[in-house]
Amino acid sequence: MFGFGQLIEILKKNPKRIVFTEGSDSRILEASSRLLASNFLHPILVGTPDDIYEAAEDSGFNIRGAEIIDPNNFSDMDKMVEQFCEIRKSKGVTPEQAKEILKENNYFGTMLVKMGYADALLGGATYSTADTVRPALQLIKTKPGNSLVSSCFILVRPSATGGNEVLAMGDCGINIKPTEDELVEIAEETIRCARVFGVDPKVAFLSYSTDGSGKGEDVDKMRNAARKTKERNPEVPIDGEMQFDAAVSPKVAKKKCPGSEVAGSANTFIFPDINAGNIGYKIAQRMGNFEAYGPILLGLNSPINDLSRGCTATEVYSMAIITAALS
Repeated sequence: MFGFGQLIEILKKNPKRIVFTEGSDSRILEASSRLLASNFLHPILVGTPDDIYEAAEDSGFNIRGAEIIDPNNFSDMDKMVEQFCEIRKSKGVTPEQAKEILKENNYFGTMLVKMGYADALLGGATYSTADTVRPALQLIKTKPGNSLVSSCFILVRPSATGGNEVLAMGDCGINIKPTEDELVEIAEETIRCARVFGVDPKVAFLSYSTDGSGKGEDVDKMRNAARKTKERNPEVPIDGEMQFDAAVSPKVAKKKCPGSEVAGSANTFIFPDINAGNIGYKIAQRMGNFEAYGPILLGLNSPINDLSRGCTATEVYSMAIITAALS
């Protein structure tokens, strides 16, 4: 089952470099100081060196050994501008426009990943989700075969039988009202992410209906998405549409959907829309005493993740490990 130890072991075998776009933020500096004391993940801080060192000194964090890259004094800026213009040529971006755009840490940091200076990026301590996701969509783009970026949350709490109980929930943070085919893509990416965290996925497509007990377009959408996902992934236990109680309660599952290989034991949940997903994971977090990690962005060519602007240094540290382990 999931523990950060297993992700750290993954990184120790293949250490990574992660870009922090808000290099002078005290939470980023505290997380970076912890990472610098290890040997599995190297932080790259974007910003002005004087500002970053001053902020670190004021906060009392040792960032000796961190790599600091200043967008205003980057030796390969001409190369970056040229590549940026090539990527955005369909929009007619000129070198002068590119230079202005790349003064923004979020775009500059994303290009560091695109050009191979770093393996992953974590932003959002002061940026909005849109300001982290937009450069990723424009520059990193989605993986071949993917049409969208989605997200999932990993929820963890101690199990009564020892170890941890780990759940995956998608999409709770990006796609507002996904279509049937978009749900298939969301489910497949959530399955891949769940496996990284030691989950053997049993996937429930959630609804207000179980096996036809309710009617409506939203019910049909979840049933059809579950069927299509199962056809594409026959080795994975997948079922739906089903209500949440049928998905997690063996007693309810026997009554509502006997014979299902998922009902009563689901650990990977696909929500019909962002309303249900966001509410669902937060209920689990606040009332079920789960630790929630995410949103973990899925479907991009390189791992880029978004922090909450209310995040703590501990959350930055945890999400840095998660982001790099997915690269």
